[in-house]
Amino acid sequence: MTRGGQTKERDDPERRCIATGEVQPKGGLIRFVVGPDGQVVPDLLGKLPGRGIWVAASRKALDKAAGKGLFSRAAKQPVKVPEGLVDDVEAMMTRRVVELIALARKAGLAICGYEKVKGWLVSGDAVVLMQASDGSDRGKTKLRAPNGEETYIGVLTAQELGLAFGRENVIHGALAAGGLTTRVVEEAAKLSGLRENDGGMSAGKGTKTT
Repeated sequence: MTRGGQTKERDDPERRCIATGEVQPKGGLIRFVVGPDGQVVPDLLGKLPGRGIWVAASRKALDKAAGKGLFSRAAKQPVKVPEGLVDDVEAMMTRRVVELIALARKAGLAICGYEKVKGWLVSGDAVVLMQASDGSDRGKTKLRAPNGEETYIGVLTAQELGLAFGRENVIHGALAAGGLTTRVVEEAAKLSGLRENDGGMSAGKGTKTT
């Protein structure tokens, strides 16, 4: 069992990161294209027309790509890199993760609240535990993520998790198995990479212990 409790049957196509030079599954990369005005545009959904330029989902890689002229080199033409591109990508990715969790909630695949989450964990309905990065460590250690890899998301703040559930703040949440859960885990892992230098918590690894 892999992401979100789903069995992975297809191979993820690979792409080369322009910053690290490494070839890896594109699920761990962020796609960019050059817009009509010659400006670099993030393409989080991978649907914009044009030749894709791929960068690993990490702040270090994006900083290097933006600051070293690597987008122009990859595009084989001069391109404009917007000021604050990395922060903009992080904000866009945050919104995407929040929106995906909200969709999972509407589909009955996501719940929040300590007692409800605890119940799902005990019954085995939960395949991913979500906890706010700024929540109390003492409170968070009372719950343990399901066994296996990619079963814990801790990259969102209480306010961001709250947005996904239509509340002011949420500390504990859980996801059941399903396609939306797979997407939440994948995108949360990218967001974790973008926040790795500013206090971001790990996402996607079941490392929580009691």
